[in-house]
Amino acid sequence: MRTATGVAPLLALTLAVGAPAQSPPGKAKAPFFGSIAASKARMRTGPGRTFPASWLYVRPDLPVRVLDTFKEWRKVEDPAGTQGWMLKALVSERRTAIVQAPQPIEMRDKPAGSRVLWRAAPGVVGRISECGGGWCRFDVKGQVGYVEQRDLWGVEQGERLP
Repeated sequence: MRTATGVAPLLALTLAVGAPAQSPPGKAKAPFFGSIAASKARMRTGPGRTFPASWLYVRPDLPVRVLDTFKEWRKVEDPAGTQGWMLKALVSERRTAIVQAPQPIEMRDKPAGSRVLWRAAPGVVGRISECGGGWCRFDVKGQVGYVEQRDLWGVEQGERLP
């Protein structure tokens, strides 16, 4: 079983372009974005405990895309494109994103603002609470700023959050 903790395999990510905005998971069918809810989460090859574990994630809040559902199981895809099944309890509706740019990104005081508050390195995970006009509010453990949506995996291009 492989363990997903590092950042290196997450640098060569791609982002879907032009996808429609998504509703919260409780109100819409898959696909939708969520995040890993537990400090340790096993990804399995199928929807059941009898299927072998293929990954052990030890990175809570890592964004995932839920592709399908089957009873209490969720088929998810991680930022590197790895797919497998997780128990519903291990997948949160909390929206997070990961910096997918090859260099640090600037976190600004407002969308398209001129003042840089912070910089976030590739692989940094933060919570997103609003997105629009190509910008998202990105919160990394209390360090909050607006980042360009194109630099994140965990939100579709053009998607609006509340």
